[in-house]
Amino acid sequence: MDVLPIIFVIAAAISLAAAVMVVTARNLVHAALWLILTLFGVAALYVLLEAGFFAVVQVVVYIGAIAILFIFAAMLTRRMMQDTGPQLHKAWPLAAVVAVLLFAGLMAILVSWPGMDSAKPALAEGADPLRQLGLALVSPDAYVVPFQLASVLLVAAMVGAIFVAREKNP
Repeated sequence: MDVLPIIFVIAAAISLAAAVMVVTARNLVHAALWLILTLFGVAALYVLLEAGFFAVVQVVVYIGAIAILFIFAAMLTRRMMQDTGPQLHKAWPLAAVVAVLLFAGLMAILVSWPGMDSAKPALAEGADPLRQLGLALVSPDAYVVPFQLASVLLVAAMVGAIFVAREKNP
């Protein structure tokens, strides 16, 4: 029996459980620590997929930047470290339905995208894999659609963070 699927399931379960703890933790420091564990789990998944470059970037950029993220979050919120308010908004079921519908729409777009069915082309002998990755990320025939979706998601997250951190006018 191959051990890689077992390691994959364990890493995925740890990542998912830690991600749930990130959004449910009341303490900002604990949420940041759970986020670090989530990102380590994603790095482990990259290692299992033999994507060493992405695993290193995950550890160096994302996990290395968690300390800075924590400092910015603490400075922007200007609140106590322990959140004592309600954790759920009264309209959370509507938000969950919208999130599921958006996820279904994105999956429908990605499944109908022609790049999803194509097999990965073999690397030419002596070719630089990082150069080919860079070209694939901006090529219209390769991964430009997921790359652009990720950038839109990051912009939306940044706008949401600014909205949450803004000062409330009385």
